[in-house]
Amino acid sequence: MMKPLLQLLASVIILQHVNGQCARRDYDHDSFVCVCNATYCDEAGVVTVPAAGTYAVYTSTRDALRLEPTTGEIEATPDAGGVEITVDTTNQYQTIIGFGSSFSDSAALNLNTLSDAARDNVLRSYFAAEGAEFTVSRVTIGGSDFSTRPYSLDDVEGDIALEFWSLAPEDIDAKIPNILRAMEISSSEIFILGSPWSPPAWMKSTGEVTGLGYLLPAMRQPYANFMVKWIDAYEAAGVPVWGFTPQNEPLTDETVWTINACKWLPEDMRDYIRDFLGPTLEAAGYADKKLMVFDFNRDKLPDYVMPLLSDPECSKYIAGVAAHWYVDDFIGPEVLLATRDLDPTKFLLHTEASTGVRQENPDSVYLGDWLRAEQYLYDILENLNYYSTGWVDWNMALDLNGGPCWPGGALDSQVIVNATADEFYKQPMHYALAHVSKFFTRDSVRVDTAVSGTLKAAAVSRPDGSVAIVVLSTSDAVESVSLSIDGSRFINTDLPVRSFSSFVVPPA
Repeated sequence: MMKPLLQLLASVIILQHVNGQCARRDYDHDSFVCVCNATYCDEAGVVTVPAAGTYAVYTSTRDALRLEPTTGEIEATPDAGGVEITVDTTNQYQTIIGFGSSFSDSAALNLNTLSDAARDNVLRSYFAAEGAEFTVSRVTIGGSDFSTRPYSLDDVEGDIALEFWSLAPEDIDAKIPNILRAMEISSSEIFILGSPWSPPAWMKSTGEVTGLGYLLPAMRQPYANFMVKWIDAYEAAGVPVWGFTPQNEPLTDETVWTINACKWLPEDMRDYIRDFLGPTLEAAGYADKKLMVFDFNRDKLPDYVMPLLSDPECSKYIAGVAAHWYVDDFIGPEVLLATRDLDPTKFLLHTEASTGVRQENPDSVYLGDWLRAEQYLYDILENLNYYSTGWVDWNMALDLNGGPCWPGGALDSQVIVNATADEFYKQPMHYALAHVSKFFTRDSVRVDTAVSGTLKAAAVSRPDGSVAIVVLSTSDAVESVSLSIDGSRFINTDLPVRSFSSFVVPPA
């Protein structure tokens, strides 16, 4: 008898865009995109817990499927000879905060190039219960490299009293309206996380938005006031702010940096938070905002955060440590564990990831690239197994050239917008993230997962008592798997070639 996933592969055809399935288009890469427009977009559907004695699995493959559901019977004994995945729900670790993408200026401006209906379909793909169910979104505080211009929210020279501070057109016309619509679409609270790329140029040692200039010591209090004004303004516009980082990528040893940036030595960041930012937030009534430090690549962990967390008067204002993924191929995840061990009361959250090259290159956007999706999911699962509470990628939507990016450059994105055709393309990367965001719901708790072979997996116990397991197979052969839940329930199945599989198992 054919096993459930092989039956699925034999029977499902997704080239027809019926029943919410992918409208496939190929662009000479190893997989395909799903095309959406004002009148049609594929949907993953609402995830429900299966009946007792059964399991549900949602499958995406390089060659054919996108979050295709099927069910199977839970068995009392394992099959021998295959890969063993062992889940032990009695050993529990960190609580999940959530997953998502970012409303950069470029992302929001690209969304605004679509018709209202097509833009709504992008936001539904990300935030609806039938979509990826993202629950965390990062927002740039002022401009970033992925803006159309360099700017801050107060570019009036010497305005220490911040009398000319104001939200930018990019906030008022692009980011905030799209966030508000996402909030309407979502059935869960979206945690909004802000990050600045640079203070106003006049607050810095170099007088420039770019480069390695640092915040002038005399500007620490005005800049703390600047941050409070941003929270005030977003909340007044109807966007609750969950948290923020004081600096995106606080550079410490780079020699060339052409994008919006600011250099913060750890000791300077410690003093700023302890003596200025923390007390200012508290005085403004914002002590509940989640202040996350670092917001950079893990090659500088745990060293960068040691001075901050070892000072009790600084540490008391810090809720968590934010990390980026850009050197994860070179630096092992053990540094995350070492960071957590400095203070287990502080959470870890991954706040930026993207693929593509950071230079002028028409091939930055790889429409339909499966390898990039595998890289995303591998990194997510690895970091979850080392105490990350979630994972947020960078630009939510870019154009066909991977921009705009005002200093010059390009990246890839989960969604690529073709404004001329009023359509957008959901990359394999989007489904990689959805395989986690739809199943590892907020307040789920990570549990022990062990794999005997080369598969990558992570599992959680969900608030309703069900268990979710996400498995990545990069194999070019079908993998026979026996998945054990607490040694008493077994899923014996086959994983397709180059596939993502998200399993849902009902409470015992």
